[in-house]
Amino acid sequence: MSRLPRIRLRRRGIITGAKRIAKMVLRPVRVAVPDSIADVVVVMWKYKAKFGVYPNVFHPQMFNEKIIRRMLFDHRTLWTRLQDKYQLRSYVKERLGKDILPTLYWVTQEPTDIPFDTLPDRFMVKPTHGSGWIYPVPDKRRLDTAKLIATCQDWMGRNCYHYNHDWIYKHMEPRIVVEEFVDDGTGVFPIDYKFLVFDGRVHVIQVDVGRFGQHRRNFYGRSWNRITGTSEIQNLAREVECPRHFEEMVRYAEMLGAGLDFIRADFYDTDERAYLGELTVSPGAGMDAHEPREFARYLGEPWEIRRRPGRSATGSATP
Repeated sequence: MSRLPRIRLRRRGIITGAKRIAKMVLRPVRVAVPDSIADVVVVMWKYKAKFGVYPNVFHPQMFNEKIIRRMLFDHRTLWTRLQDKYQLRSYVKERLGKDILPTLYWVTQEPTDIPFDTLPDRFMVKPTHGSGWIYPVPDKRRLDTAKLIATCQDWMGRNCYHYNHDWIYKHMEPRIVVEEFVDDGTGVFPIDYKFLVFDGRVHVIQVDVGRFGQHRRNFYGRSWNRITGTSEIQNLAREVECPRHFEEMVRYAEMLGAGLDFIRADFYDTDERAYLGELTVSPGAGMDAHEPREFARYLGEPWEIRRRPGRSATGSATP
């Protein structure tokens, strides 16, 4: 170890110094080696920095470990298709015989051509190639179109792969979609019901309330029984009522996940109907802190690792 890092270790502590050294090492690694190797190095280091141990990707037991294993070694093009918020629509229609996502008003690669004059009074705008990026328009009369266009242009210039080294995003074609505004009466952002589906069977439902605000999260079983555990976000102080179209959402989620080792199907529920928001292939990029440890294991317990994943160019759903 050179003198300068030693000084930093003494002054700022072993952990801080180790992180600095790792960053110095990883910076040239990202350029000098193929992405697949760099991905392994960076993801393993990030996991170690957050949780204090390296993930076991060869014999994974925890939910996060299984997600990371998929990110690093399971490069089926199917996963990119499912994560893409536009390509997803054709998959949903193939599986269900209909499109249960919010109505699509516009899709484009050039935000300046969004036809604001012909859009309804309220709508949602989001990129197809991102996670957590969304621009709600609850009242078009108050919309700052220049700000919205600038936000969309910023999204178009980003690639989520560079944030978490999740291969699924790497070659995703960036687009902007304008969709129906889904209103469940609870606020600008409806309650999000996220169904964890393993081999076509719902195992756990993650319920997110107050996203992008006073965000809280509870977990429930397939019979809407409360499950004790947290995942990055604090639990809601109260119980969440079982949604009106719960059985319908379970049925849709299991049809969408049939033949897949794992997928997360995210739904909204209104008085009239249930909507599919999106499908998620690698929740939290394997970096969400699940507590207690037993809960972290329980989340991924049904995820059966049968064999080393392939690299199908056809996007086969065979695990």
